[in-house]
Amino acid sequence: MNPDSSAIAPRALLLAAFDQLLQPERFKDYGPNGLQVEGKAEVRKIVSGVTASLALIEAAVAAQADAIFVHHGLFWRGQDGRVTGWMKQRLALLLAHDINLYAYHLPLDAHPELGNNAQLGSQLGWKADRYFGDNNLGFMASAGGPAGGSGPWSAQNLADHVKKALNRSVVLVGPAQAAIKNIAWCTGGAQSYFEDAIAAGADAFITGEISEPQAHYAREMGVAFIACGHHASERYGAPAVAAHVAAQFGLVHEFIDIDNPA
Repeated sequence: MNPDSSAIAPRALLLAAFDQLLQPERFKDYGPNGLQVEGKAEVRKIVSGVTASLALIEAAVAAQADAIFVHHGLFWRGQDGRVTGWMKQRLALLLAHDINLYAYHLPLDAHPELGNNAQLGSQLGWKADRYFGDNNLGFMASAGGPAGGSGPWSAQNLADHVKKALNRSVVLVGPAQAAIKNIAWCTGGAQSYFEDAIAAGADAFITGEISEPQAHYAREMGVAFIACGHHASERYGAPAVAAHVAAQFGLVHEFIDIDNPA
């Protein structure tokens, strides 16, 4: 169905479509998935983004959106529940403009075609044929080799490829010239999946962030660790899912990328 500025979808029907696609009931997550802030009963335009920041909400207001779809919502397990400071600013703007906020965390990472992991793999040129870790959130594939090359990827070639594909600097730890036959990835702050990736047979692991222990594991195990940025690795799932659901109802969709160096 082609986008139509006059097309309307009920708020609850959109929620049902997102839930059916992403199946949040399968996950024990760090915060609530689904409709986090209730806005207009009818939606004409959806804006997608990575995080429900004030800047994204302001951009959605300017774009005359009725709903925002994000990976990182407003509410997380264990956070201070008081509505002050940054939380007040974000909620006040959403409520003042009657904008719905839909947020899906792990379910958005996991979707095998439209999720963050699948979409990052597509961006880099791989489709998972194996999975590992909790909820099979870790993706793995045979690496193949660089286009026009006569052999497998080296870790340095791979890091350069990720840098070019995502248009941002990366951190490579581990043997730079090691041949990469199996590549694993998990977007965002998935550095804790590194040991699972090694156990699953990975020669290289790509995620958004690196913590102190992973540098030692990479050197000691001879497995390359590439950190490409939390935000940069998760720019692709939200617009893919939002565009898919918007198309079901003929709604207008716009992805707004609020840059984040982290």
